Amino acid sequence: MTIRPVLACLALIAAGTLALPAHAGDTATLNVLGFSADGATFAFEEYGVQDGSGFPYANRFYIDTASDDFVPGSPVRIRIDDETASIEDARAQAKTQGEAIVSDTDLAANPGYLAGFNTVTELSADPFRIVVNPRPVFPPIDPPLEIRLEEIRFPATGSCAGVTDISIGFRLVSVDTHPGGATELLHEDSSVPSSRGCPTGYRIGGVQTFMPFQGPSAYAVLIAVESFGFEGPDFHWMAVTRKASQQQ
Repeated sequence: MTIRPVLACLALIAAGTLALPAHAGDTATLNVLGFSADGATFAFEEYGVQDGSGFPYANRFYIDTASDDFVPGSPVRIRIDDETASIEDARAQAKTQGEAIVSDTDLAANPGYLAGFNTVTELSADPFRIVVNPRPVFPPIDPPLEIRLEEIRFPATGSCAGVTDISIGFRLVSVDTHPGGATELLHEDSSVPSSRGCPTGYRIGGVQTFMPFQGPSAYAVLIAVESFGFEGPDFHWMAVTRKASQQQ
């Protein structure tokens, strides 16, 4: 047997693969802005070009870490309905509005620690579980922070009912695997908010921690939300926060 038929076959497969249509939806870029000095607020932004329209957008989210609710004035959502506008134009407008909530200078002074992160293109990571050392101290002086995500199925409602039969929500828990350790419920959907579009899945993207020398700690679990898009799957970001009551 010669290798020429094999090479020819591989060439045909490669040609066929290249001929397949490429589908690219809207995958938002994530940028963690940081925490307020007291850890009471966590902020991040996402930005990109809207799937279908080609319009640039930038969204900012400011979250009360104790209640896991948006603070007044949040979220900030900017979309410039002009294909000639740039993403940086949209980000600048979102920044102007966001500065009235917490200044970028204060957030940048308290970035916290990116304890773990997996992009949506990461194929080897477990999308439903992440375990991190909360801060870069070695050997660790803190117990591991383990987060698990479970998807929940709901009947599709509203505009999503015309797209799919099922809308996906999620449950998020913090797990202490030590003997006698407790599992803490961080978030559980009772329905799927319309602001998420028509979600088809979730994955844990990362954990950002805030652990000052004095005062309570806090953390944010960053979650990528996959939904139906115009040209392919869309990925946008949300966060679930928790603030500790005890002093460090």
